[in-house]
Amino acid sequence: MSGGHSHSHGLPAAGGEGPASRRYRRRMLLVLAITLSVVGVQVVGGLVSGSLALLADAGHMLTDAAGVGIALLASTIALRPATDSRSYGWQRAEILAALANALLLAGIAVWVLWQAVARWDEPPEVATGVMLAAAVVGAVANAVSLLVLRGGQAESLNVRGAYLEVLGDLLGSVAVVVAGLVIVLTGWTRADVVASVVIGLMILPRAWSLLRDVLDVLLEATPRGVDMDEVRSHILEVSGVVDVHDLHAWTITSGVPVLSAHVVVDDDCLAAGRSGQVLDRLGECLTGHFDVSHCTFQLEPVGHSEHEAAHHR
Repeated sequence: MSGGHSHSHGLPAAGGEGPASRRYRRRMLLVLAITLSVVGVQVVGGLVSGSLALLADAGHMLTDAAGVGIALLASTIALRPATDSRSYGWQRAEILAALANALLLAGIAVWVLWQAVARWDEPPEVATGVMLAAAVVGAVANAVSLLVLRGGQAESLNVRGAYLEVLGDLLGSVAVVVAGLVIVLTGWTRADVVASVVIGLMILPRAWSLLRDVLDVLLEATPRGVDMDEVRSHILEVSGVVDVHDLHAWTITSGVPVLSAHVVVDDDCLAAGRSGQVLDRLGECLTGHFDVSHCTFQLEPVGHSEHEAAHHR
């Protein structure tokens, strides 16, 4: 349509189903069941063996179970339809769940490190047989969970949060196994405390990585893989387009990037009634070159931007 009106091209989201984590809810349920089972084994094993590393890993896994539960709840909420008051529905609930996961990861890391420091001077005796058995069970279960979530972690921040947590659990279980072997072979009981520190230090970078990605979405940063200079160049190559401004691209939730722009077209194009053709070419251009799920364009005559209150790049 001509200046002052909007025209949108609804493009399929990544994978064609909107929020990517919808397709992985059953897998996340399976991972949740596995994780809770292993938590029980490791808590009992940690209490019986006296291993701080095993208890730390159990606490980490319990936090992960809570995170996966939050992610599942959020992916269910995200299915609620859009309304007049919530035009995008509840899709951002998935991003908030990922934020909660990141904060949970950071909290458990601080707890583990604090406990390790407290036990350094007087490390308790550890029943290594029970410690090793529980750690091996945890490692095997976490490896299975990683395989279950591997396909979804590249598509959804929500699933990625769960995947990263399970990966940390696997590394934590390996650290506990190594600590147990060191104690068996050398009798150095501080290996259990060292393993706890390793677990805590492994968690922190993952928490920061997830938090950074969540903040990018909440601050409406340009989606990864979308070069705004290239987008602008492609728009300007469309016949009849002379300028573009107020160009914005952001992400609603994982798998749902959107873009909007004010596109200035020449007077001949408007006079000939070719606005619809321009809009079609713009939609085809962005569909073919960029992974953008929904585009909204406002066509304007030359000089119209001078009447706008704000003019953006």
